[in-house]
Amino acid sequence: MWVDPNLNDFYSRVSRIEKSHAKGYGFEAAGTVGRKASGRSGLRLLKLAKPLVLALAVGVGVKGVIHYFVGAQTYESRVSALAAGQGFDPVGAWLMEADPATLWLSGQLQAVLPR
Repeated sequence: MWVDPNLNDFYSRVSRIEKSHAKGYGFEAAGTVGRKASGRSGLRLLKLAKPLVLALAVGVGVKGVIHYFVGAQTYESRVSALAAGQGFDPVGAWLMEADPATLWLSGQLQAVLPR
């Protein structure tokens, strides 16, 4: 009796696919109706929110460290000079304005690392 070796390979692949499907793995082409849950838009929003929160935290951290090292008066004078500039300088002044989180972080650094 003759057995095609390709047939054995085929059945082993089918077996692996069936095991994968039993575990819940699968492939769905874009635009097809499948078993994938449709309420996954929250996951997409969460994927976008994580980098934004990280960027915000890093920005506040950098502002707090700068505020601590240059001092409150110097920081405010530089921000006001930036606000009086042209082009994108007022936008930079708005971003660098000392908000409560920046002031809190600067105060915490002052308590930990007094000059």
